[in-house]
Amino acid sequence: MALPLGLDIALQHLAHRRRQTLVSLLGVSLGVAFFIAIASMMQGFQQDFISRIIDIQPHIIVKDDFRDPPRQPVEVLYGDGALDLRGLKPLDETRGIRGARSMLAVLEEEAGIHVAPTLSGNILLRFGGKDVSANVTGIVPERQRRVSHLEKDLVEGATLDALYTTANGIIIGDGVAKRGGIRMDDLISVVSPTGVVLKMKVVGIFSSGLTLMDNFDTYVLLKKAQVLQGRANVINRINIRLDDVEQAAPLAARIERQFGYRAEPWQEQSRNVLGIFVIQNVIMYSTVSAILIVACFGIFNVISTVVFEKTRDIGILKSMGFRDADIRRIFLMEGLMVGVLGTVIGWALGYGIVEFMGTLRFAMEGFVKAQGFILYRTPRHYLISGGMAILSATLAAWIPARRASRLNPVDIVRGAG
Repeated sequence: MALPLGLDIALQHLAHRRRQTLVSLLGVSLGVAFFIAIASMMQGFQQDFISRIIDIQPHIIVKDDFRDPPRQPVEVLYGDGALDLRGLKPLDETRGIRGARSMLAVLEEEAGIHVAPTLSGNILLRFGGKDVSANVTGIVPERQRRVSHLEKDLVEGATLDALYTTANGIIIGDGVAKRGGIRMDDLISVVSPTGVVLKMKVVGIFSSGLTLMDNFDTYVLLKKAQVLQGRANVINRINIRLDDVEQAAPLAARIERQFGYRAEPWQEQSRNVLGIFVIQNVIMYSTVSAILIVACFGIFNVISTVVFEKTRDIGILKSMGFRDADIRRIFLMEGLMVGVLGTVIGWALGYGIVEFMGTLRFAMEGFVKAQGFILYRTPRHYLISGGMAILSATLAAWIPARRASRLNPVDIVRGAG
């Protein structure tokens, strides 16, 4: 079966410049393949980090703090009047969420919301002559298991209820254990900033996969934390978990309006890291775009050379009745063919690179812990890379194709004569 004349001419042109065509084809293929591999690796890490944040940590944390500092009485009294306030000595107030019980009751009445009161502070762990700084969080086990996966992350120890069954029990992260040389069932000295010292027994070791948590977080009963911090019957955090994580931001804003205390949704808690992800994506798209642009220069060069060499043939085709659109279509098909074939080869190459990276095993510890590359496989990467490659290749062919279509056969014949 014979090919359409226009397609046959386009194939002959590309075959005539075989070496340059292969170089352009290789550029497109590598651009597509690297996009798939880099996107799979970067978005795999991003998706894994976000899923761990959503699964492990509360979706909203209400803190004993205010987003904007309260106005001083003199400012309230005089409003916008001309005044200069200096040497102010603020009142020493006991930190904590006031009216916490009523706040908990109001929040628990809403469907799809789980809440848990906590008291967080700093401690020093002493064991075997070594001091390890850490964060301590006082929890109520039956409430805590509704808002976090702490119990599921225990690598040693059975349940959070061990805090009840053991006098002065403490659960520590595996990073804390490693830093202090602490093991399960060890007795350690816990020193608080207020000078309180308690002998506590390790009843659990957890590994969440989030480096910061594993290296610094510890958990005790809420009452024990209040003793350590010298803050009886006080809580300074309310952890909230939602059935629908997308409602975290609007609910946090509503809690702030209703109760005044600062409420941070998970997006705000991880804002710095999520900002890094945006920069990563910009770098990824910029790098792949640069590769495709270089490949497109190759396509532009090939087709421009063909137009220059085949000027007389173009004049003959036009004298035979080929219209401007027909000439333009021939050269556009050349760019399109390079783009499509390069995309298909790039897809296969990208798939192979991703699968190869998936077989690599090595210890990685940054924001999260992993044993190798965390890869995210989706057809969307193939569609985006293919669309970018085909569009770039077609645009690269447009300028020489437009120039070819504007050639006048009379001028060509005169020039030849």
